[in-house]
Amino acid sequence: MNKRKNILKIAIDSPAAAGAGTLAKTISKHYNLFYLDTGKIYRLVAYLKIKFPKKFNQNFIKKKIKSLKVKDLENKDLLSDEVGTEASIISKVKSTRKIVHSFQLNFAYNPPKKFKGSCLDGRDITYNIVPDADLKFFITANLKTRAHRRYKELKSLNKNITYEEVLKSIKKRDKSDYNRKISPLKKTKDSVLLNTSKLTKRACFLKIKKIIDRKINT
Repeated sequence: MNKRKNILKIAIDSPAAAGAGTLAKTISKHYNLFYLDTGKIYRLVAYLKIKFPKKFNQNFIKKKIKSLKVKDLENKDLLSDEVGTEASIISKVKSTRKIVHSFQLNFAYNPPKKFKGSCLDGRDITYNIVPDADLKFFITANLKTRAHRRYKELKSLNKNITYEEVLKSIKKRDKSDYNRKISPLKKTKDSVLLNTSKLTKRACFLKIKKIIDRKINT
């Protein structure tokens, strides 16, 4: 695979609803980086499995991933609790991960030329997808804060769900993400830890901006 030279690569890992996606989007916009929410790809595969159960197989996944556009990941149906739970299961399937992995690599190392680099967030970005990233972050928050954030997000989309259901779902997601045998969620030694539990979106961005600026200006 050809790789663009002299680009800025930022890798972010986090558990569900820790605020990594919002932060990554803000970082990407500020530094003109190509942003990819890798978890959304697994959510898309999960959504396809739910919507097209009879057609769903590896060839079907390959075809859909090959024609995938970033805008396809903005489908609000991908945020449902059902899709999230299914995505956590699907992400354990080795053959599916292999298909998604190649897609992620291409976006990380070959962002469109109008961008100065790439910013990816997910569960195994810092050590599996972009191990040579210029900057690595592990974004987290306490369980109740994450559940409250996801609950507000889902309610804003008019989803009929309770806070207790969201809390239970995120506990289940955490157990799956941290304990799966293939590419589990973990903080690498070279990742900067940021707990967003008591921070505003602006405060989170300013903390990370300071670290990035120090890196790119040295």
